[in-house]
Amino acid sequence: MTHDKNLAKDPSTYAAGFPAPDPEPVFSYHPVLIDVPQRPVPLAVRVTAPVNGTDLPVIVLSHGHGPSTFVPSFYGYGPLVNFWAAHGFAVIQPTHLDATFLGLREADDPDAPLYLKWRADDLSRVVDHLGEIERAVPGLAGRLDSSRIAAVGHSAGGQTVGLISGETFIRDGATIGAVDDRFGARVMIAAPGRGEDMNGPAAEPYAELTTTSFDRMTPKVLVVTGEKDYNPFFSDRQDWRRDPYTAAPGPKVLLEFFEAEHGLGGISTFDAAETTDENPDRVAAVRALIWAYLRSELYPGDPAWTNATAVLAGSAAPVARVESK
Repeated sequence: MTHDKNLAKDPSTYAAGFPAPDPEPVFSYHPVLIDVPQRPVPLAVRVTAPVNGTDLPVIVLSHGHGPSTFVPSFYGYGPLVNFWAAHGFAVIQPTHLDATFLGLREADDPDAPLYLKWRADDLSRVVDHLGEIERAVPGLAGRLDSSRIAAVGHSAGGQTVGLISGETFIRDGATIGAVDDRFGARVMIAAPGRGEDMNGPAAEPYAELTTTSFDRMTPKVLVVTGEKDYNPFFSDRQDWRRDPYTAAPGPKVLLEFFEAEHGLGGISTFDAAETTDENPDRVAAVRALIWAYLRSELYPGDPAWTNATAVLAGSAAPVARVESK
């Protein structure tokens, strides 16, 4: 069999010079529907996984709340999903209740428009039903490693990962958010910051975000930010989205990408008009570095993160910086 050398530069799978194995073929299957009591619609998930291999670690990926019709759902985030699946992970994407095409953002529901509690419950439900999901996908039964599960999310999805990691918000006097110990690694990408500093116009439609606290977010988390991810619609603090790192107790790791804005170069979909800083090389670096972090967190002793950060530190023009506490 001959191989096209250009496949090594496939923009959906290349790693921007960071160490990673050769990509493998992947497949995607959807929807898998999970009936959840009192949820307005079944929890629909998409599974993308390597065609071959066993004992596959799992990433549960939480989408953002963006303005597009299909990106904020299991149809989005192909630049991340394709790469992670091609490099050995089974990626499970729930469609949260705030997905635009579901039409529930304007519902007369105290959870609307963000459905924060339902979002966090969705991540835990995926783990609850992991065996069911595995059996529903042709060719996947018996191939997942249920002891190695990571949670990753972007924007509102980052908030969602925070909520299963001890981050909290207040609703009707009740504190919502707790640690789900079944997740062995956690990554919050471009997540909202502290509620007390959310002083922009977004405070009115997203009132629950104004109560966000990181005081109880004790597990180790990789916090991924863009150096220029600043939007006065949310806060007048230019470093507000760094709060999941700075305002939470350790251990935490910060991965901040220079010049990057909220879309980190375009992680939410290919050629997205909503991406303000379109940069395929940045996207490749984001996903490769997160992949390396997850490998080392889920497989103690795996040098992937050490190797990747060594490449970053040794670069004449580094694309990001790493800080830990």
